[in-house]
Amino acid sequence: MKITQEADYALRIVLNLSKLGMDNRIDAKSLSEEERIPTRFTLKILRKLTQGGITRAYRGVHGGYALNQNPQDLNLKIVIELIDGPICVNRCVYDKEFCNLKRTNHCSIHHVLGEVKDLLTDKLESVNFKDLLEK
Repeated sequence: MKITQEADYALRIVLNLSKLGMDNRIDAKSLSEEERIPTRFTLKILRKLTQGGITRAYRGVHGGYALNQNPQDLNLKIVIELIDGPICVNRCVYDKEFCNLKRTNHCSIHHVLGEVKDLLTDKLESVNFKDLLEK
């Protein structure tokens, strides 16, 4: 599995917003500068995070973005899947119809990759943004 640059940036944005706390806002330009992410890319990611309910957008002079959920309720898996889609180490684990051999029920490789996916998913779920702030 490879986490995209967009998901990596999204994790950094959520961590930055977690540091600010739920009641504090930051504008996209400042967030972009602090995290060294291109502004247009920051806006694209913030739009996805807002549509996914992770952030909240505020309009106007005192507008900006803030977390919409508590950092302890947000884990790495939630953010990565919002940006990149389901976590998958091989497509046959995600979509059994993709196996060109049609052996997903008795393929030893499929089962092992399924176990690896489960371990990875469990680890990503176990790390929340409050934990990251405390490190």
